[in-house]
Amino acid sequence: MTVAEADAMLTGPGGFFEIVTENVGGMEMGVVASPHQSLRDLLAASAGHGGDGSARYYLFDDGRSATFAENIDHAGAAAAALTQRFGVEPGDRVGLLGSNQPGWIQGFWGAVSAGAVAVAMNGWWKGDEIHYGIELTEPKVLIADRRRLERLGGDPGVPVIAMDSDPAATATIDGLVDAYAGTPLPDRPIAIDDPAAILFTSGTTGRPRGAIQTHRNFFSYLTCAYMIGARQFLRFPGESMDVGGPTLACSPLFHVSGLHACAVMAVGAGINHLWTTGRYDAEKILRLTEEHGIARWGGVTTQLWRLVEHPRLDDYDTSSVVSIGGGGSVWSPELQEICRTALPHARVSVTIGYGLTESSGLATSAADDVLRDYPDSVGYPLPIVGVRITDDGGRELDEGAVGNVCLSGPMITPGYWNDPVATAETIRDGWLRTGDYGYVRDGLLFLVSRRSDLIIRGGENIYPTEIEQRLDAHPSVAESAVVGVEHRELGQEVKAVVVVDKEQPAENLIEELEAWVAATLADIKVPAHWELRTEPLPRNATGKILKQVVQGDADYDFVEE
Repeated sequence: MTVAEADAMLTGPGGFFEIVTENVGGMEMGVVASPHQSLRDLLAASAGHGGDGSARYYLFDDGRSATFAENIDHAGAAAAALTQRFGVEPGDRVGLLGSNQPGWIQGFWGAVSAGAVAVAMNGWWKGDEIHYGIELTEPKVLIADRRRLERLGGDPGVPVIAMDSDPAATATIDGLVDAYAGTPLPDRPIAIDDPAAILFTSGTTGRPRGAIQTHRNFFSYLTCAYMIGARQFLRFPGESMDVGGPTLACSPLFHVSGLHACAVMAVGAGINHLWTTGRYDAEKILRLTEEHGIARWGGVTTQLWRLVEHPRLDDYDTSSVVSIGGGGSVWSPELQEICRTALPHARVSVTIGYGLTESSGLATSAADDVLRDYPDSVGYPLPIVGVRITDDGGRELDEGAVGNVCLSGPMITPGYWNDPVATAETIRDGWLRTGDYGYVRDGLLFLVSRRSDLIIRGGENIYPTEIEQRLDAHPSVAESAVVGVEHRELGQEVKAVVVVDKEQPAENLIEELEAWVAATLADIKVPAHWELRTEPLPRNATGKILKQVVQGDADYDFVEE
């Protein structure tokens, strides 16, 4: 059965998914009918998982766990604490800043259940970046762990609920959950198109943008994920049934891969996730796979490379793994084949999806058989997703022509928080201009570049402008250009090309610049490669640095008048 035939069965008359037309953000579009209007409704319905909510929702590798029923209780208590003690009203923002841990999940479900907007701040940020996130979103309260609070180096300006014990915090999430235990979920009205969360993504200004995620956006992600599973069931009956064990969760909760695909997906589908803590440790995951019978591995390409090429892979029993999936960047054909070789027993070897924060994480999907025939593709659009390729003026191009990848559907963000200009530039007439370049052939989407300047290191988006602005502020730097260089495991690493004064001695300058960048930006943004120059960087007629020339990928043919 082809993908098109499967989709027709799923969404046609009598199909599993009922597609209806609704007005979303002023646009008429097809959406899948849902019994829920909010994430709180979805949470309440999870009381039925395991018959009485007794099924396990999450287990962390340090032993902390909760059933679905306990998670509902925790959310009710957290929501009560936020509203009664901190005065959080519907629409107020609640900041979440920490590593993956139960307190993050409790804070999220408490916030959205109260009708507030959960602000998922990047846990790798440093002080200046955290302050920026707080200033942009103006949270009523900040739920954070000690390590991130220490990076602030001062008062965040809002009350703090600690995810762990911290003397500077107003309260702890554990203490509040205990104090308000037994409080039912709130019943204040929540509309399906109300904002539920803000996730940060890089923008052309170099500062992270806060992409709004509505309750509908979350449901659209779930719908897309369910459709992927239903496609697989119809096309390959029995292959993805009765997987048994838990799903690995190692992506950060401030990403769609951790929040949408794990924390929310588990509540919607009744899936048990095993969460890892601390730095990514491939051997620990192999051990956990053997101990807990993990059924699904997922993550960014960097993490999967480390798993399938680990020298002790064969020392562990990984026969429980029946599915390998992920996103964050295009998977190389080499990685796809190594995954199949490393786990020959997996019935569903490799599945990848394409999406971005602004599309709630999913837009297309490629199953293993599609990838075998088209290893450089990112798959077919899901039935509620529109895909088109346009030129820079917005005109739709013919099949096979390379242009701007644009997406439409109920999964598209309504915009960026407190940034109407960026919203208008990115979303036009319901179509999201992703910034990616590609083409469509025979219904399949192919990417030819992933945002012209954006660097994707281990699945993390790094925007060069932010680093360049920091470098240019150094007294020894005349100008700079930051580019991505290929890396087999990480996908890309950061390289800085820096123009210095001819009289400036180069001794120890690189170490000084590394420390300069690290003082205000996350460690992953500190360049791993450096090139010092004394001649000005090549620019075009409008003054823009020609990065392809800087990298040696193009000739500099501009003649200055």
